[in-house]
Amino acid sequence: MKTINEIQDEIIEDFSGLEDWMDKYQLLIDLGNDQEPLEEKYKTDQNLIDGCQSRVWIQSDYTDGIITYRAESDALIVKGIISLLIRVLSGHTPDEILDADLYFIDEIGLRQHLSPTRSNGLLAMVKQMRMDALAFKAMSEHTNN
Repeated sequence: MKTINEIQDEIIEDFSGLEDWMDKYQLLIDLGNDQEPLEEKYKTDQNLIDGCQSRVWIQSDYTDGIITYRAESDALIVKGIISLLIRVLSGHTPDEILDADLYFIDEIGLRQHLSPTRSNGLLAMVKQMRMDALAFKAMSEHTNN
């Protein structure tokens, strides 16, 4: 299993070969299109992220100490962004997720190239994923005591 930082480094490398931002956006769109669609039953208000201009749903599942994220968005670029977040954070423990420094966002220039509303949406997605990790952590500590 790769660490969160190893995965981030892979993403930085994927994007580093692309000079032009149109190419980077195209890569994001392709990543979003490659992502497994979220089942309709998970497209609930509870899974809908506040603070996003477009609609984004994130479903988190916790099995054997590992969190798995799935998500969907009705905007192509946002779908690509969330697919990167899933690639980095999904399959890790709550502690690993909570301790992660998501430096790839700045390294690939994402934050600088997103509109303020998209940037807020990105932060909202990260915040939700961390809040889910915190909830699962608290739940597992409660169960183990």
